[in-house]
Amino acid sequence: MSYKTILVHLDESPRLAERVRLAAALALADQGHLIGVALTGIARLAYRDGHIDEQDPHLALHLSLLRERAGRALAGFAAQLDALGLRSHEQHVVDDDAGTGLSLQARHADLVVIGQRQPGRGGALLGDLAGHVLLHGGRPLLVVPDSGASRVPLERVLVAWDGGREAARALTAALPLLRRAAQVDLAVFAPAEPGAGDAAADAAVVAHLRRHGVAVELLARPAPAPGLLRHPDPVGAALLALAAERHSDLLVMGGYGHSRLREILLGGVTRTLLEQATLPLLIAH
Repeated sequence: MSYKTILVHLDESPRLAERVRLAAALALADQGHLIGVALTGIARLAYRDGHIDEQDPHLALHLSLLRERAGRALAGFAAQLDALGLRSHEQHVVDDDAGTGLSLQARHADLVVIGQRQPGRGGALLGDLAGHVLLHGGRPLLVVPDSGASRVPLERVLVAWDGGREAARALTAALPLLRRAAQVDLAVFAPAEPGAGDAAADAAVVAHLRRHGVAVELLARPAPAPGLLRHPDPVGAALLALAAERHSDLLVMGGYGHSRLREILLGGVTRTLLEQATLPLLIAH
């Protein structure tokens, strides 16, 4: 497996150049193709249902402004990629809202590179664009944090492993990166009670990765105590602390093992990391 087609979300974020830089590095590593997509925010269904009349002069002006804004997000994209040495790329402006448009475009790619969750800034339900595309796009996401410089190549990777279906999908999606990494840590938060964990299953995952040529080590840690209602996610905080301790360049994890509504209301690992991570996340659902 390799990332032959990578989709990157283009917007007017001050972090766009960093997002494109990381996406280009991954495409170069696999001799892949990079597609940049900017969304106008004009709902695709509004066209289909006949709710948009582009002959209306007031509406036409508004649509023109939205397309100009999307076009500005493309400015410099091709030049940046040429400077980085990536020749295989294309760019598009798509009439759709960000969440729906990226989810549809994602289905033609191996990986989607997107910015971190930014509550209140629009583009999808509750401003959670990454969470929306994660659930509806059907492809793994690489979420680039809103601060700091991502280290490339991604040599030190932390994998969050709980034996769940989402974690297994994230592990498979990350294999191209894990094979190239110099250090891969498989983090398991085991219950404190003797015999409560599944050591055999953890060892089997390590053996599986080593057969793929991954230099992996198991990091077993005691499971954090359950949080209070106002701070319900000690595991997310523990993962971020472990990533800092191990100087990780990337965190790999499964997303939304619980329902998204539950995480919105009560908190959860996915929500914590999408909001607070300061390193790139490769996440799959």
